Amino acid sequence: MRRYARTLVAVALATTVVAGSAGWVSGDAQHALTGPPPGSAAWSADRVLGRELPDPAEATPAEVGRFFRGLTGAEQQKLASRHPLVVGNLDGVPVELRYRANALALKADHDPRYTHLRDDDRQILAFDPRGRGQVAEVFGDMRSARRVSVVVPGSDIDAGTFDRTNDVYGTPSGMAKSLYAETGPGSAVIAWAGYTTPVGVGMDAASGRLAEAGAGRLTRFADGLAADSLPAPAVFCHSYGSVVCGLAAPRLRATDLVAVASPGMRAGTVDELHTDARVWAAKDASDWIDDVPNVEVAGLGHGTDPTDPEFGARPVATKDARGHTGYFAPGTDSLRSFAAIAEGVAR
Repeated sequence: MRRYARTLVAVALATTVVAGSAGWVSGDAQHALTGPPPGSAAWSADRVLGRELPDPAEATPAEVGRFFRGLTGAEQQKLASRHPLVVGNLDGVPVELRYRANALALKADHDPRYTHLRDDDRQILAFDPRGRGQVAEVFGDMRSARRVSVVVPGSDIDAGTFDRTNDVYGTPSGMAKSLYAETGPGSAVIAWAGYTTPVGVGMDAASGRLAEAGAGRLTRFADGLAADSLPAPAVFCHSYGSVVCGLAAPRLRATDLVAVASPGMRAGTVDELHTDARVWAAKDASDWIDDVPNVEVAGLGHGTDPTDPEFGARPVATKDARGHTGYFAPGTDSLRSFAAIAEGVAR
């Protein structure tokens, strides 16, 4: 009975503190954004090319890729101009065309939340203005990169906080940019805020509901990279993002999975992730996530700490990291280790 009572207390505490960023005292329930890109109905009705276009809800990224490879450059540009939100968010479309489509979509969208995304030199790989907004951005040259990495963020991240100027290394843009700077030529890094994250501290952060939806979007995104003949990525999963990665693992095309500041991956061991990817884990003692109970009861909590030796992940040195968002800060052991993983030279 005492053990059961302690478990209930731990779950209650997990409900209170499991989140991707500190400083929040409550959480609001979020509705996961799923399904095809905005504008899909108009896309499906369009016969501008004299034939049906691939169904955004049903076509696989591989099927989308084959369709676009069969088009002329002029036909591709016509579709991007007519349906920028579909082309810019449809996994399997060539990355260069997605950049073009998303630039058009951002230019047409006058929401002040997205002003910072409209700079001409940004390579926006996804832009979905629905809800709180979702964004993906590329650092480096995807076409020439020998190695690709993806950064998956945790809670409180959306289009408005994608690259906020405070707490830079807690943002997907800041983490990805720092990792790219550490790896340099021959690599590309994607900041992927492509799922609905929890807001604040609450039931969303303690449950796997939003992570389940995010896992489906992440696996489709990685399949889209493969459909565009791009390398399978190393995936760096921060905080609640590691829950997304844990649930995606069995079907996620990846060379490596790196759980950073993780509350758990909804698995008891690496074997339970059912992945061929190498699995790594990083957590510093100064990180408040270290105080989160690693339990999973009745759908609450995210299970075993990935840095627990019994979990079986490869350890990442973190002695220079500070707090929950210090792992990608320049000069840290953790960033140097991440770069080695990204470049495929870590052992």
